[in-house]
Amino acid sequence: MIYWQVFGWTCFLVSLWLCRSPLGWQKMRTEKDYQHLVFASGIILFCLWALKAGISEGLDIHFLGMTVLTLCHGPRIAIWISVIPLTLMVGFGLLAFADVGLYAFTTAVLPALVSYAIFQLSYRYLSHHLFIYIFIAGFLNAAFTIVFHLCTVSTGYWVSGLHGWDTILDNYLTLALLIWFPEGLLNGMAVTLLAVYRPHWLRTFYDREYLSPDR
Repeated sequence: MIYWQVFGWTCFLVSLWLCRSPLGWQKMRTEKDYQHLVFASGIILFCLWALKAGISEGLDIHFLGMTVLTLCHGPRIAIWISVIPLTLMVGFGLLAFADVGLYAFTTAVLPALVSYAIFQLSYRYLSHHLFIYIFIAGFLNAAFTIVFHLCTVSTGYWVSGLHGWDTILDNYLTLALLIWFPEGLLNGMAVTLLAVYRPHWLRTFYDREYLSPDR
């Protein structure tokens, strides 16, 4: 298990180093409204991750929320924001410090990258329409991302020998059939509200393209 913990910490720290954003830090220092948005995003993410449920011990499942976070801030800032809920989870005893790296890599880093990749694909190959942004980049993106997350974590449990495949399949992986729609709905509704009332909070939402009167 120690090897997986080292692997997780290495991947997470490398991801943070690669995702450093001087412009993001400058914006944080100069814009108080953006500071409030960043910290509010971190607190909401903590609430989503702290509300866990599971059938077998250690095989817990929770909402991710990384898709809407990535659409709001971009993948680099989204990964850095995940440090806030991770710190709170360690502080409240919900996550062991040694497991932070692996947990962060599978719960924050990979979902952020997958979510942004799906957005880029939809932006490049599909029509720039508000419905496309909400349904594809928001709803379906989040649904696919959490299924990918569950498959990745399941593979990690199985390869490391922590749980047998039958246990993982019956008590964890099958929950993907239940969680994909709520995750997609949660992110889709959040994206819809932001696009209507706070479009300037969505870094990946372009008014001139998605709200053009010619569309």
